[in-house]
Amino acid sequence: MYICTRTVKVMNRIDVVLGMQWGDEGKGKVVDVLTPRYGTVARFQGGPNAGHTLIFDDRKFVLHTIPSGIFRDGSVNIIGNGVVIDPVILAEEIAKLEAAGVDVRSKLWVAKRAHLILPTHRALDAASEAAKGAAKIGSTLKGIGPTYMDKTGRNGLRVGDILSPQFAERYGALKRKHEGLLAQYKDFAYDIADYERQWMESIEVLRSLKIIEGEIEVNRLLDKGEKMLAEGAQGSMLDVDFGTYPFVTSSSTMCAGVCTGLGVAPRRIGEVYGIFKAYCTRVGSGPFPTELFDEDGQKMRDVGMEYGSTTGRPRRCGWLDMVALKYAVMMNGTTSLIMMKGDVLNDFETIKVCVGYEVGGERVDYFPFETNEQITPIYKEFPGWRADISKVRRWEDFPQELKNYVEFIERETGVPLGIISVGPDREETVIR
Repeated sequence: MYICTRTVKVMNRIDVVLGMQWGDEGKGKVVDVLTPRYGTVARFQGGPNAGHTLIFDDRKFVLHTIPSGIFRDGSVNIIGNGVVIDPVILAEEIAKLEAAGVDVRSKLWVAKRAHLILPTHRALDAASEAAKGAAKIGSTLKGIGPTYMDKTGRNGLRVGDILSPQFAERYGALKRKHEGLLAQYKDFAYDIADYERQWMESIEVLRSLKIIEGEIEVNRLLDKGEKMLAEGAQGSMLDVDFGTYPFVTSSSTMCAGVCTGLGVAPRRIGEVYGIFKAYCTRVGSGPFPTELFDEDGQKMRDVGMEYGSTTGRPRRCGWLDMVALKYAVMMNGTTSLIMMKGDVLNDFETIKVCVGYEVGGERVDYFPFETNEQITPIYKEFPGWRADISKVRRWEDFPQELKNYVEFIERETGVPLGIISVGPDREETVIR
């Protein structure tokens, strides 16, 4: 066998920030904390169902499509080809940021290959969800699923198409196709006229942005030595391949999605930061083995303000699921963990962690294929820290009970836990 012995050029790598659970882990704050280290932040998948919340200088911002590095002076923020874009939501987001004094347009680039969410995509989403009845998956009804279906069905409309003289013709053809599909939902009524008008106006906003050959520019920046951070949306357990299918999103939320969502080679991947809450939450339908229906669950919801930043829906709450976390670590090649909302557990006398499942009378320590069966969590208990940690800024100053909790997570996952968030503000962060 011939083995090449030539020296391979050392490549600058792209670091990745991912959610390790069912989304809502706090990725926006973490990206904001990390961005001083990076000149470029790039979203690689998902759509406006994302809600990345950032709080600083007594102001709160929620980003749905724009990368979370947009607040940093001199940064480049790329909406990659793996993202699906609703021009109306993007235009509204830009207007809100500009009204707050944020210079958006000089820092925001949009990949030509990113797909567009049409008004009829939203109607299809609502019609499909309504038809499912009790079996609905908990869609945000923003048209994201139907848009990805058109993408894989090779019918989609992309950002680059808005620059073509044939744009109106392509839009009309896809709209007519959708109208034919909607006609099959006999009891579903819809009216997109107002939204379609807004949509066309917002296309002009999109045309005014810097529209790029995404994969070319991303690799060019890396080749120049630019430090780049890829920002994921949703969470690993919502991955279309490896999440709790069919109660998942329509894109690859794991590290592998960076390669296809931005156009970079696997060997370009550098550090992988995995974000998780000190407990678990989930929005919408689907399996949630550690879900709580008691006072502890309601306490987590109230103290943690667990209501969706995009939908406003109350989140389901439960104890930390170590089985799911270890699965996400394995699938993503996570190199560093980041724990969010440790302060929400300040007043719990006892804290539980799920360390295994009982499925069909047998104990398993892996995340199973069939998640619709009855899963009984097996818990390990820890004494709570019963202290306000929101003012702590050094690892040494944490209560020993919290240190024990963190060190247990590190032993179980085999991954160091480098950042602990003790509050929503960017300053309420402890870096070990």
